[in-house]
Amino acid sequence: MGASLSTLVLGASSNPERYSYKAVKKLAEYGHTVIPVGIKSGKIEQWDILTGQPLLPNIHTISLYVGPANQTDWIKYILQIAPKRIIFNPGTENQLLVKEASAKGIECTEACTLVMLSIGNYGEKVT
Repeated sequence: MGASLSTLVLGASSNPERYSYKAVKKLAEYGHTVIPVGIKSGKIEQWDILTGQPLLPNIHTISLYVGPANQTDWIKYILQIAPKRIIFNPGTENQLLVKEASAKGIECTEACTLVMLSIGNYGEKVT
């Protein structure tokens, strides 16, 4: 499984049907530190969903669940956090964000966090 990676789930929802909800639970199940951030406050089991744009230190990965049409207000925030990696889950791909993040040395991966965890490559390759 590898080391615990601090992961900010951006676009977190308290709706158990949403993939962001499932990702928070699965990341924790696999031993990763998880911080859910969303538009609306709420809970995902024991985790409070943070709102606004809290500047959190030492975030390794941002797992993105915000579609491109709603990312404009988040791009500056994502770049300020300066994670080592952004995972663009299906439906969140954004070439402008990829370009800006890559220019800052942030690895950009178009993949599904849940699949990456299930096949064992979530913690691979990123330093």
